[in-house]
Amino acid sequence: MVRNKKVIFAPMKKAFFIFIACWVVLSAAAQEQKPSWQQLWQENMNMEDEEADELSTENLELLQELAEHPIDLNRATRDDLERLPFLSAQQVMDFIEYRDRYGPLHSMGEIRMIRSMDYQQVKLLPCFTFVGEVTDTLRFPRLRSIVRHGRHELIGSLHYPLHTRKGDRNGYLGYKTSHWLRYDFSYGKYIRLGLLGAQDSGEPFFSNRNRWGYDVYTYYFQIQQLGWLDHLIVGKYKLSTGMGLVLNNSFSLGKLTILQSLGRQSNVIRPHASRSEADYFQGAAATVRLARRLQLTLFGSYRPIDGTLNADSSVATLITSGYHRTPKEMEKKYNTHQTAAGAHVAFRYKAMHLGLTGTYTHLDRTLSPDTKTLYRRHYAQGNNFVNGSLDYRFTYRSLSFSGETAINGSGAIATLNALSLQPSSTWSVVALQRFYSFRYTTLHGHAFSEGGHVQNESGIYIGGTWQPFNVLRLKAYADFAYFPWPRYRVSQSSSAQDYLIEAAYQPASRWTVKGRYRLQLRQTDRTGSNPKVLRRNNSHRMLLAVSYADRAWNSTTQADYVRAIGDSISNGWMVSERLSWQHKWWQLHLTAAYFNTQSYDSRIYSSERQLPHNFAFPMYYGQGLHFALVTRANVGRWLQIDAKGSFTRYFDRNSIGSGLQQVNGPSLTDLSLQVRWRF
Repeated sequence: MVRNKKVIFAPMKKAFFIFIACWVVLSAAAQEQKPSWQQLWQENMNMEDEEADELSTENLELLQELAEHPIDLNRATRDDLERLPFLSAQQVMDFIEYRDRYGPLHSMGEIRMIRSMDYQQVKLLPCFTFVGEVTDTLRFPRLRSIVRHGRHELIGSLHYPLHTRKGDRNGYLGYKTSHWLRYDFSYGKYIRLGLLGAQDSGEPFFSNRNRWGYDVYTYYFQIQQLGWLDHLIVGKYKLSTGMGLVLNNSFSLGKLTILQSLGRQSNVIRPHASRSEADYFQGAAATVRLARRLQLTLFGSYRPIDGTLNADSSVATLITSGYHRTPKEMEKKYNTHQTAAGAHVAFRYKAMHLGLTGTYTHLDRTLSPDTKTLYRRHYAQGNNFVNGSLDYRFTYRSLSFSGETAINGSGAIATLNALSLQPSSTWSVVALQRFYSFRYTTLHGHAFSEGGHVQNESGIYIGGTWQPFNVLRLKAYADFAYFPWPRYRVSQSSSAQDYLIEAAYQPASRWTVKGRYRLQLRQTDRTGSNPKVLRRNNSHRMLLAVSYADRAWNSTTQADYVRAIGDSISNGWMVSERLSWQHKWWQLHLTAAYFNTQSYDSRIYSSERQLPHNFAFPMYYGQGLHFALVTRANVGRWLQIDAKGSFTRYFDRNSIGSGLQQVNGPSLTDLSLQVRWRF
């Protein structure tokens, strides 16, 4: 027993001394620190716990791309500003009106003069925009200027786990190191092209079916504002229209993000510059100006996809994970091909917008899921899929209404509508209604939902923000969802409710205290004697964080608590500390956490600093310690080196994971390195 106590408390004692040493070092610094967009996004938006999925990763990838290619506010069009997912329609319109009335901006400080811009937008905008010089002429640059003054960027990243999984010994086709390489060239917002190669841990490199090296390659070429051609992309790209009921593989609205954007979704075409192998098109897309207020977007795509095949060679499930580590996973690689084409026509007059979207998708293998299982009865089936929609938006002063109504080939309907009011920067309210028929299917749509799909759901969401005093900001929402058809683990109609309230108190410029409470009420099948009666599966999640920011460093001390109520009651808690320090060309970020949860149901999600273009949402359950250290060095103007080390030690188990991912030991250690060269 004594020996076990030493094992547990030795790392805690070591962590305590590390914490004290870092505190002393950080307190001695005196260099002004500019907060990163990751830090501000985490403070202001935060990732909703269970929504930390693949699409959330795409959301952060879009923000990273915007941060690396900032928008010139003096040259920005309405479409450019609508690419920023945290701006509402009212804020975009107010900015355009301010610039038209008072002329070009001279500094970022003028943003505060726009009445609808609140505290959070004022802090976030400098991370994604800048104020450039204004000249009398604005035209597409010459080829000579593009070649001479374009920006080249080369990024290489390597991740090496010090622990060994079962599949690394016998099962995976490749070694455990994962790495990727990307080249990107850009000239302002006019020209951009790039090439990326990547592979996951366990995938073969220059062997097996990856004889050309990497498991996946991404390429893109983009032109903007070339006369009547507003936008052209050739290669791999992402596209969204309306509210995402028919087309959206770019950005998904979360329940907290809606409070900032007030339900606004934008029409976006952007390069697919990430390592994700899901939700993208491959071919070409273009937006042309037919008239002053009329735009036409056309797209075409042909790409291979992964699928699990039935005995008759039809497709049972489309796979989006992108893993090709084992012979079975490699057999599924690119065994199906998808052809997609469509158009979007948009008409805009002052504060009014109307759009029409139509898409056609063909699979060369028949999609045939197991419909004998009740909740899969209305999954997408067949070879050919047709979707169409009408999207609309109208803004009058502080009132905005937007939405989209869609139909699929079988006549099923889906509609999503948002009504928002933002009379000033101190308060706003938004109401969002959705109805997704259980017969509605789409292969390319992603929209606001509780169940994660644009199908089998209806509900209403009401949320608002209020700043009664300069030192106090409040957020709250309530979401009610009803699912008429059975779902996974629910054999009949069911419902769900989600409530959240958050308060941020900033008594001084350096101190912030934030508290949050979230209640989720869900229903699942009962495992006892009466399966016809649904079981309540509820969870209470609480968070309390205290932050302090100085010139050179900032710290956040946070406590999380979860109480999950299902067949049994499970509790979980975690305390964590995040420290950041910056001095001239060097940055340091430290995370330390202790977690203790009684089961998987009371798991706790956390967010911590990652390397650029690497996004993860760590989830903890059981009992243990977690440490992470991220450092950045800027060597001159052109070279940036980022490194991360993380260590997790569990006290309640001798092995981690299962199957080929199983690690025979109580700890995980990972090292990552990324080098960025601009020239």
